[in-house]
Amino acid sequence: MDINTKQLKKNAFRVTKERGKTAARIRVPGGHMEANLLAIVQEIAQRYGNGTVHITTRQGFEIPGIDMKNIPKINEMLEPLLTGLGINHKDPKTGYPASGTRNIAACIGNRVCPFANFDTTALAQRIEGEVFPNDYHVKIAITGCPNDCIKTRMHDIGIIGMTEPQYDAYRCIGCQACVTNCKKRATGALKFENFKVVRDHEKCIGCGECVLKCPTGAWTRSKNKLFKLVIMGRTGKKNPRIAQDFIKWIDEESIIKIIKNMYLYIDEFIDRDAPGGKEHVGYIVDRTGYQVFKEWVLRDVKLNPEAEVAEYIYWK
Repeated sequence: MDINTKQLKKNAFRVTKERGKTAARIRVPGGHMEANLLAIVQEIAQRYGNGTVHITTRQGFEIPGIDMKNIPKINEMLEPLLTGLGINHKDPKTGYPASGTRNIAACIGNRVCPFANFDTTALAQRIEGEVFPNDYHVKIAITGCPNDCIKTRMHDIGIIGMTEPQYDAYRCIGCQACVTNCKKRATGALKFENFKVVRDHEKCIGCGECVLKCPTGAWTRSKNKLFKLVIMGRTGKKNPRIAQDFIKWIDEESIIKIIKNMYLYIDEFIDRDAPGGKEHVGYIVDRTGYQVFKEWVLRDVKLNPEAEVAEYIYWK
């Protein structure tokens, strides 16, 4: 068969080691889906694949062993799955229009986990709608609290849920459970003075551990959803590194605008002669410098009053 491998990859299929065979890539924003949609994955794997399914590190699926001649049939079968997951696709029954931004990964969030400070699935699905489809290689991950179960610091954009804990001194009985727990499990941001608890805002990472440990409800989570935005972590062959703090105590609307601006930044500065026509956004930041990146992504963004932007970032 005469195969356009560039179009094959754009349509979210993989070139595999087995000649004439491909693997279908299926994105699942936030790693959350209705169970009935799994039947589509199973049917494709058993009818057209080799009967197996690989669960990817980005919470999606790959179905290997598919004859390339069956790609149109696979795309037709995928249509209800794409619709059910709310994935943007212009023409019905033609599969994915792009394979740019990798699946938006997320921990299970506060629908299930008591440590999570917000609904990670809802945010992942919102970001999916804002950035997909596109042709730029970007990895975004979301976690509900600083425990960072999804490993956001290994991604281009990491979103970590925070809460600014609210203290009701009249409910406090001075047991110091929150103080002890913060010292042992977090950053020691709490201390006991004059029979009341005092929080050091500079040390506080917004984890919400104090809320979970308080037996009387003296500590509660803030109503406003706030986050820590970390940027330009990566693995790979060339200079792997951990993402660094970009903005602390930032709100959701600002994050959405920053991510959309980042795509404008990539479009402006990407090396179009890079192998395969792709350049990892982290390498673009390395070339232009952090200050240029910051200028572009904060353009026309009205940050919330609590937001704290890093003046400089140095990656090791």
